[in-house]
Amino acid sequence: MSINEGLRNIAIIAHVDHGKTTLVDAMLKQSHVFRANEQVAERVMDSNDLERERGITILSKNTSVMYKDIKINIVDTPGHADFGGEVERVLNMVDGVLLLVDAFEGPMPQTKYVLRKALEQGLKPIVVINKIDRPDQRVDDVYDEVLELFMELGADDDQLDFPVVYATARDGIAKLNMDDESDSLAPLMDLLIKEIPAPKGDAEGPLQIMVTTLDSDEYVGKVAIGRIMRGQAKEGQNVVIISGDGEKKSKIGQLFVYQGLKRIPVKTAGLGEIVAMTGLGDVSIGHTIADAEQPEALPTINIDEPTLSMTFGVNTSPFAGREGDFVTSRHLRDRLFKETETNVSLKVEETDSADTFKVSGRGELHLSILIETMRREGFEMQIGKPEVIYKEINGQLCEPMENLTIEVPQEFMGTVMESLGTRKAELSNMIELAGYLRMEFVIPARGLIGFRSEFLTNTKGNGIMNHVFHGYVPYKGDIPGRARGSLVAFEQGETTAYGIYTLQDRGTMFISPNQQVYEGMIVGENSRDLDIDINPCKKKNVSNMRSSSSDEAIRLTPPRILSLEQALEYINKDELVEVTPQSIRLRKQILDRQQRGRMRKNNK
Repeated sequence: MSINEGLRNIAIIAHVDHGKTTLVDAMLKQSHVFRANEQVAERVMDSNDLERERGITILSKNTSVMYKDIKINIVDTPGHADFGGEVERVLNMVDGVLLLVDAFEGPMPQTKYVLRKALEQGLKPIVVINKIDRPDQRVDDVYDEVLELFMELGADDDQLDFPVVYATARDGIAKLNMDDESDSLAPLMDLLIKEIPAPKGDAEGPLQIMVTTLDSDEYVGKVAIGRIMRGQAKEGQNVVIISGDGEKKSKIGQLFVYQGLKRIPVKTAGLGEIVAMTGLGDVSIGHTIADAEQPEALPTINIDEPTLSMTFGVNTSPFAGREGDFVTSRHLRDRLFKETETNVSLKVEETDSADTFKVSGRGELHLSILIETMRREGFEMQIGKPEVIYKEINGQLCEPMENLTIEVPQEFMGTVMESLGTRKAELSNMIELAGYLRMEFVIPARGLIGFRSEFLTNTKGNGIMNHVFHGYVPYKGDIPGRARGSLVAFEQGETTAYGIYTLQDRGTMFISPNQQVYEGMIVGENSRDLDIDINPCKKKNVSNMRSSSSDEAIRLTPPRILSLEQALEYINKDELVEVTPQSIRLRKQILDRQQRGRMRKNNK
């Protein structure tokens, strides 16, 4: 057994917005990855546009820093449970984790999710309590909460004896005691080298690498990223790719290691190193890359199963092809199957119709990020209502449940409890924090569809909600759906201010004047529970008689503009969301008004 003392591999795990990516920024700056005068964007690790806009990490990423001649490979992980597939793979690459916790919020549900996975794998934890400069920090309470969480997750004695660091990642400061003076992250880096074990294994044995991430490069094709579990990797080496379907001969083209934010080409890499390889051809996540002479497979990675599915179809509206570049089923099919190569918790199945695909993922956020990415690439498509995936266990129909954590000011507690009651949620815990209530529920996953927008309205934007997969339980019974009908345009044309004005008292409008609409497009929400066909393109008839009020300015109520997530939550089973690079429209599955009427009669 040999140990690579010059190397440490760690993952940083934390809840969304507790400062994980900011801490990595500070480490990179202090280890002089950037030159002193170099202008660097904040949150360098959140490299994709969507990550920057939403302030969340979606894809796990690798970087490395040098400290006292020891190389530290750092893997930044997503904090959202919807990207759990990313987390599980990443933990296979490291020997320890930095658990980052906000000094006011304490450990949150997503922290729990990732930490459970880390402890199950026997990784060494270091707890970093971040944002200690907050005026409302409660460091001592948070420490106790972290300790309780470790006990609850079944940590062993060694894991329970975790070291703690207090930090302000934004200012790049860390200390081992609250009273210490510090102006850098040195106390954290020293502790990290002392506490996180160096990679162990057989450095001279036959090569074994577990592929944990895939990347694609337009010049060299697919790039496989993984950790060397045994032996050494060399450029041009003959290898065997072992998957569930058997073995395939291949060859490592170029070999790279991480240095700062760049990949540096090397001739050889040793035990424990995280490497990127090109030229391997058809390789996938969870495959083992092994020595050609003595191929031995590594244990496969288990990924949580999808819990939510949507149908993706070719855009069939009258406006199809006006705004997008990729509009055919072949484009859609190729893009979705390409996504499954790198997005392991996503599943794509073909349906009876050649133009629609069933796409299953880990939650609404997981799938809406995919839709948003595709529309930015120029795709047009129509999406069906999100549906949860049921399972039959011991002959009983079971459905996925979520652990939901909600933080609200006390005055909103009643309305939130009431709306969760109708969605079959059960309260499991409640604590008071500085004027806020933190409530924990177990709720059917389908009860969460459409809840977020209702929750934000009920709490006037003051509430915070997070949820993470709990498990499957027997079906909980019916949950009432949307209580209001749709206002549907019955002809194609351009909307007018007058047309919208005459319809305002019917409900809430989603459109503004001078907007193109088509027959079957949903232009508003009815104030009653039935769908109504309306004409927002109506023009005002001009007569030679003038009344005193006819020329008064028309006052329109501002329309309700739905985001992609709100639109997906809003629609009913007979409705679709039309997504193009420039627009998000709601529509009926059957556009023709007479045909819809006949369908309604038949259903009755």
